[in-house]
Amino acid sequence: MNTNSPSRADIADWRPEDERFWESTGKSIAYRNLWLSIPALLCGFAVWGMWGIITVQMLNLGFPFTQAELFTLTAIAGISGATMRIPASFLIRMAGGRNTIFLTTAMLLAPAIGTGVALQHPEWPLWVFQLMALWSGVGGGNFASSMSNISTFFPKRLQGTALGLNAGLGNFGVTTMQIVIPLVMTVGLFGAFGGEAKALVKDSGWIFGKIAAGTPTWIQNAGFAWVLSLVPLSILCWWGMNNLKTVSPATGNPVVAFAKIIYLYSLAFIPSIGMLYLYLPAPTGLGLLNMWVAIPLDILAAVLMMRLAAFGAMRENVQKQFAIFSNKHTWSMTALYVVTFGSFIGFSMALPLAITVIFGFQHIPDAAGVLQHTVKNPNAPSALTYAWIGPFVGAAVRPIGGWISDKVGGSIVTQIISAIMVLASAAVGYVMLQAYQSPTPEQHFMAFMGLFIVLFAASGIGNGSTFRSVGFIFDRQQAGPVLGWTSAVAAYGAFIAPVLIGQQIKAGTPQYAFYGFAVFYAVCLVLNWWFYLRKGAEIQNP
Repeated sequence: MNTNSPSRADIADWRPEDERFWESTGKSIAYRNLWLSIPALLCGFAVWGMWGIITVQMLNLGFPFTQAELFTLTAIAGISGATMRIPASFLIRMAGGRNTIFLTTAMLLAPAIGTGVALQHPEWPLWVFQLMALWSGVGGGNFASSMSNISTFFPKRLQGTALGLNAGLGNFGVTTMQIVIPLVMTVGLFGAFGGEAKALVKDSGWIFGKIAAGTPTWIQNAGFAWVLSLVPLSILCWWGMNNLKTVSPATGNPVVAFAKIIYLYSLAFIPSIGMLYLYLPAPTGLGLLNMWVAIPLDILAAVLMMRLAAFGAMRENVQKQFAIFSNKHTWSMTALYVVTFGSFIGFSMALPLAITVIFGFQHIPDAAGVLQHTVKNPNAPSALTYAWIGPFVGAAVRPIGGWISDKVGGSIVTQIISAIMVLASAAVGYVMLQAYQSPTPEQHFMAFMGLFIVLFAASGIGNGSTFRSVGFIFDRQQAGPVLGWTSAVAAYGAFIAPVLIGQQIKAGTPQYAFYGFAVFYAVCLVLNWWFYLRKGAEIQNP
């Protein structure tokens, strides 16, 4: 019997480095799994990132929450998705690629439908929306399992391109969400089943311009719309993807595999909820922890929970994968991936609300000379018209970064983009300072957006280069878990950026956030040179 028949879910013989096997059998199977993985990952990013747009529209519809409270929704989704990536990076080995991608894609239906229901009730308490944002983190976790899975299908010489395509086109979920959600909110997509419209209190917008106050808006479609793609995608993943038994030898039957996935994903919510309770201010939490304390504690708690809660064969698999932590290159690549993906997802989450707060108001001194930021700017650019452009550029160039890095080496590409990000981040900080002190901040908007596009483009290319470096530096057994781990830590950028930018805007010093980013990028530029580019480096890449 041919165990590698495309109709069979489990594949026992997999030798992608064998050229004859690759051309005769492996290539078609690998690319089929890739083409199904990409739209599934795209939907994961969309559900995870949708709070960046939803919060803007909640503000425009007059939901009874402050700007600071709305920033917490984006941050909660960010930290939940990041924490979910820690167990997700181990799922492929324990549960199999097909089983994992199918179930984690189908699981997105819960936060999508739940968010749609909650958004029909502005009178509901803040904690309901925070719970939905937390639940949306499932979509963020899916990246780690998706990348770990695809890395096992391709030979090393093609991993930069394959992973760049998976992540780059998958990252279009951010852009897709930022275009689709404002569009579907303008129509009664589901008729009587979709609930009633609400009138905009403030001007809103979409890709083609402003939408005037008073316009009927179906904000609940921001969640409901994803059901239309998630249902058929889940079915396609089940029937079209494969489990590689060479990578996942002891998955058990699908029910057992699903139980492992649900168990580990459920465990990830516990440290997230605990840390958020200690971090978030009253009335949601206790407000005891600084963000820079909370994040390491959350990572440590998630890792320890994985170690302690694993049992039976699962414990052995977890212990094997924990071997990556004894390799110093795991830590250097983690820092470099924070520069690239951490910046991409963090800026994607924070940009819509930052545009609204900085450019949506006139910044005018009162009688005492103190700047006030409460007068609506009649010439304000709509965040929903422009926010999608940066993530679109970052996602579009990501495969290019992988392709270039396959040709010239990952670390040299990382070095160049890190230098660009140092300069662009410092420049963004300066422009934000000018805008936040101006009664006509819109004069600075084009410079602001142009510099942000540079940041997104550099981070996108850098995503591809760091993938290539991981494939070059680590062997096949460790590359998948390392990709999952680095992506988990970098995903905390989705929490750090909204919180940091929000805090500095509230303090009246938004530029400090970006000056801090510039310093971090400069440190990582030196780190990359020391480990991979200097003469005498242990690993030359190139």
